[in-house]
Amino acid sequence: MAEFVYFTGPMDCGKSTLALQFDHTHSTGGRAGRLFTSQDRAGEATISSRLGLERPAIEVVEDFSFWRYVVEQLTQGSRIDYLICDETQFYLTEQIDDLARITDELQIDVYAFGILTDFRTTLFPGSQRLVELCDRIELLQVQPLCWCGARATHNARTVDGRMITEGAQVVVGDTEQEPSENVGYETLCRSHHRRRMTRAVARETLTEPA
Repeated sequence: MAEFVYFTGPMDCGKSTLALQFDHTHSTGGRAGRLFTSQDRAGEATISSRLGLERPAIEVVEDFSFWRYVVEQLTQGSRIDYLICDETQFYLTEQIDDLARITDELQIDVYAFGILTDFRTTLFPGSQRLVELCDRIELLQVQPLCWCGARATHNARTVDGRMITEGAQVVVGDTEQEPSENVGYETLCRSHHRRRMTRAVARETLTEPA
């Protein structure tokens, strides 16, 4: 029986790496799949890992229909056993509904990978719909660390190294060890996210890791 699984965690926990590993494992096992992504940091139609791995993928734009695409592929004689869907926090709720329908009615496995909450600790609409519809949620075990050494659980948006809590929900950027002068992201523990204590702010105030 096909399954609809959602793999999630904060930034830097290896979601895209795992997505590519899933595709490798299933394809070498003789299964046929399709890869999808949306707004990857490496550019359009690409799934990229921070470890340097990259694979071409189908870009999920606003008017993309998973149901229409899969049905057309099957009608033309193509084989599809599974879908790998990365950056699912950017998908529309209707697209998540399509993925559930594909699992149930076409018996195709769907493996979704994405961030659960945004920089304001608010659920992305696509992520919320995944939680509501998926068969199970898998929290990734590779745990990113806050600058203090504690487990990082929250995503922070930064400008010049300082955390901000206002702005559009979706601004594609990247996490960096050193703050940039542009928009960036940093993973923090809950305590330092609440206090807006980024790595750069901690250095300025001589805060000791705690």
